[in-house]
Amino acid sequence: MSPSEPIRVMLVDDHAMVRRGLATFLKVFDDLELVGEAESGEAAIQLCGQFLPDVILMDLMMPDMDGATATRLIRQQFPQVQVVALTSFKEQDVVQSALQAGAIGYLLKDVSADELARAIRAAHSGRATLAPEAVQALVNAANQPPAPERYLTERERVVLALMVEGLNNTQIAKRLVVSPSTIKSHVSHILSKLGASSRSEAVALALRSGLIT
Repeated sequence: MSPSEPIRVMLVDDHAMVRRGLATFLKVFDDLELVGEAESGEAAIQLCGQFLPDVILMDLMMPDMDGATATRLIRQQFPQVQVVALTSFKEQDVVQSALQAGAIGYLLKDVSADELARAIRAAHSGRATLAPEAVQALVNAANQPPAPERYLTERERVVLALMVEGLNNTQIAKRLVVSPSTIKSHVSHILSKLGASSRSEAVALALRSGLIT
């Protein structure tokens, strides 16, 4: 595409009024051109192959196929197409799913026309644009400690489950047909990983976190 050609934009939103508003906004900017509209994720994938837009403005909450799924499939089939998530949602899991799916931008629908235009231009150049709320959600996610089940080994989970049952090291060793010293080592690792100072505290943490039911 030569520098003089406008950026080809496609809209994906299940609300006709939203698409109409975005279409009106695009007409204000000479360097942006609306090439297609889709009311669902499935339609977006079909039309993407037909219109080959440069940038897609993607709603995330749509029936049948959500925007993150549509984004992932589009990025797999048309890696040259950039996707900017445009949504009303700023929850951490929604932000993460959109970005993990391949969206290069994440904006809320109350964004100004100028800000949205800048985000489209940035996406076309391969640069990310994130709403402050999306950045905060990612920071919060990064600061969360990993869940215990992510770093306990399978054997340690089995030992912990038997601890919850009330078995001591000797009883656990007999149940698992290993030496008591091996179980003692497992218990030590479990306490360390859970940040527990005693067996009873480890059991309470396991039950409270839902690690062991």
